[in-house]
Amino acid sequence: MVRNGYIQYFMSFLQKKEILILIGPRQAGKTTVLKEVEKTLKAKNEKTIFFNLDIEKDKEHFSSQEDFLNRIKLEFGKKFGYVFIDEIQRKENAGLFLKGIYDSEPNFKIIASGSGSLELKENIQESLAGRKLLINLSVFTFFEFADYKTDYKYSNKLKEFFIYEKNYAERLLKEYLLFGGYPRVILEETIREKEIIISEIMQSYLEKDVTQLGIEKSHVFSKLLRLIAASTGKISNFQELASTLGISTITLQKYLWIAEKTFTIQTSTPYFTNVKKEITKAPIYYLHDTGFRNYLLGFWDAELQPNDSGMLFQSFIFNQLKTLIHSYRFSLKFWRTKDKGEIDIILDTSREQIPIEVKYSKLKKQELTRSFHSYIEAYSPKKAYVVNLSYRDTKKIKQTEVHWIAFYELDEIFR
Repeated sequence: MVRNGYIQYFMSFLQKKEILILIGPRQAGKTTVLKEVEKTLKAKNEKTIFFNLDIEKDKEHFSSQEDFLNRIKLEFGKKFGYVFIDEIQRKENAGLFLKGIYDSEPNFKIIASGSGSLELKENIQESLAGRKLLINLSVFTFFEFADYKTDYKYSNKLKEFFIYEKNYAERLLKEYLLFGGYPRVILEETIREKEIIISEIMQSYLEKDVTQLGIEKSHVFSKLLRLIAASTGKISNFQELASTLGISTITLQKYLWIAEKTFTIQTSTPYFTNVKKEITKAPIYYLHDTGFRNYLLGFWDAELQPNDSGMLFQSFIFNQLKTLIHSYRFSLKFWRTKDKGEIDIILDTSREQIPIEVKYSKLKKQELTRSFHSYIEAYSPKKAYVVNLSYRDTKKIKQTEVHWIAFYELDEIFR
């Protein structure tokens, strides 16, 4: 399974002086990306060396900064090269270790990977301030998943392919909604095998990320994740969550912060300008992967739950948009009013807000909810979108261009 989009994006930073650190969820494919980048550099006759700190032999070279520098000098001599360090969070005081190496102005570029706990556990923000670039790697997006499922036959033209093969696109969507985008889960053929892999990922996350970050009650943390999974797309009630879990609201907020920083949940905050009419400041949470969410809820079946598919689709669209905006200064919010008006997603830029309604339906005509009309009436956005399964159309409502687009056309929003 290849991730050409991420690899090209990552390669674009190689000329930067700063240390490049690839972070993301466990089992998202960070090692694979580093290996592919190294392979590309080797093909250009560049000097490289690869360390994996899960391997004891490789750890020996990290006993001190001096030993590390001597090992690199032995490999590269006086030539410039690229040093890859996989699982850097295994190194104690990784931030300080890398800071010392960077400040010695070595004749090589450091490229590292680490789990979500790296940034928290090693206080890397302070240690490497001004010395590093963090690049986030998500699980496979729907397009990466579809690329793999179609044997890369339609790379760079999947959208056009889906316009002609709508039923096939929907079958792929259902599989992705059920099992998500973890590479190892995608590779397995049977539901049972997929379940075993996602269970291993969950257990590894609790043992190696959550526990190491000082959360002693991992069973409470996992229960919190199940509660969030069950309330996807709904406004959170901190007091109710804390009471259910038997913890303080301060502890709850710490748990939520850790869950977000370790790439398990994603936050959507409310958009409002009229405080009197528009609702509370409480956020909405989404699990970063639909398969992970379904596993937490025990929905690991061969069919979508009828009463759950709409919210699952909304979570999917939120996650896909979150991945698309990584190179833009946009944020994703939601809109709720006290008189029951609601918009699923607001794409908030520095200059405008774009409302996005999500419909898990094969629309046959131009349909808009009362809430959508209310938002357009109140804010007069330049553009608005209704994301559905296949219907495509455009309509002008006063000053707003409303676009109905299929779920595989999300990139249209950024044009």
